[in-house]
Amino acid sequence: MKYVRFSKDKKVYYGILEGEEVKVLNRSYFCSNCSETGERFPVKEIKLLAPTEFGKALCIGLNYRDHAEEFKLPIPEKPVVFMKAATAIADPDGKIVHPKGMSEHLDYEGELAVVIGKKCHRITEEQANDYILGYTIANDVTARDLQSKTGQWTVAKGFDTFCPIGPFIESEIDPSSLDLETMVNGEVKQHSNTKNLIFKVPYLISYLSNVMTLNTGDIILTGTPSGISKLEMGDVVEITIEGLGTLKNTVV
Repeated sequence: MKYVRFSKDKKVYYGILEGEEVKVLNRSYFCSNCSETGERFPVKEIKLLAPTEFGKALCIGLNYRDHAEEFKLPIPEKPVVFMKAATAIADPDGKIVHPKGMSEHLDYEGELAVVIGKKCHRITEEQANDYILGYTIANDVTARDLQSKTGQWTVAKGFDTFCPIGPFIESEIDPSSLDLETMVNGEVKQHSNTKNLIFKVPYLISYLSNVMTLNTGDIILTGTPSGISKLEMGDVVEITIEGLGTLKNTVV
């Protein structure tokens, strides 16, 4: 199923995307007892919102071999983990706000994101799939000039709007071999496949859940391939992942 969170007439809804319509749910799809209300809206009459209001986004750095090589860094033996706050969320078709005065070099990073469907702690790789609601697209926007200056990545990765996600959560897809492509102003910048991930999804969920509790709605950004470059004002970033649609955002 394609789960969406959306607004219409200043009200926020949860629903299931089906063709050019959205079937409205009576409550969030993170609730086990949600059901369809029978109401439907045409997609052209709604505004898609970020499909989860996560409490935390756990992000994996250098998880594609070619990206590590791009920065002349060794292949990590364990996941490189950092976090983004919920205030970094940006909607599909939303704006990425360039923090002028703080940074002069923003990069895009197209990524597959895993959406946690129920609370988990200290689970095994074999149990991981039982705790996934589905998958979506994320853009790990980065103030690259601050990343090396601060040592830690929280500031460089943590500005408001630096985590666009969407447009929907797909619950019925195998993440092991999905094509990923990032375009800026219509020009292809990144092209890879999730089969090239160094640390796979089940391992990441198990590893992270043994560090901290993963809550319902939290997301894991699985890393970006090579091909990142600087964003300018007015640039339009489109990240497409096979089976997950396209996440499109504009830099302002």
